Amino acid sequence: MAKRSAQPGGAELEVLHALWELGPTTVRGVLEHLQQRGRNIAYTTVLTFLTRLEQKGKVVADKRGQAYIYKAKVSRKRVAKERINSIVDQLFDGAPGPLVLQLMESQQFTPEDIEQFRAIIDRLAEQDDVRGDAP
Repeated sequence: MAKRSAQPGGAELEVLHALWELGPTTVRGVLEHLQQRGRNIAYTTVLTFLTRLEQKGKVVADKRGQAYIYKAKVSRKRVAKERINSIVDQLFDGAPGPLVLQLMESQQFTPEDIEQFRAIIDRLAEQDDVRGDAP
């Protein structure tokens, strides 16, 4: 069998979001969560997504009881990092700077976001100064 992409697709991400929000739960728990958010989806479709996510190593299932209990095996932060790295590689030839610049030019940020950006930039500049990388 051909190896599936380790990256979750869009609908699989919705299922992962449900697991991150709910914690360990059944297929029915994920289904109800998605339906409450306006997603019209079948039980068997949710089961298929959970099975794929398990094959990709993103979800683990406790199969001891009658109803399997699924839980996310990866954090939201890890999945975000993997997807961002993939975008950087695919669209920006591995250079993260252009992605950050694109985001800064095309998105709206709160004053709190901007303050966090400044703190990170200051910290990075200090690290460069310590290493002697500054001009």
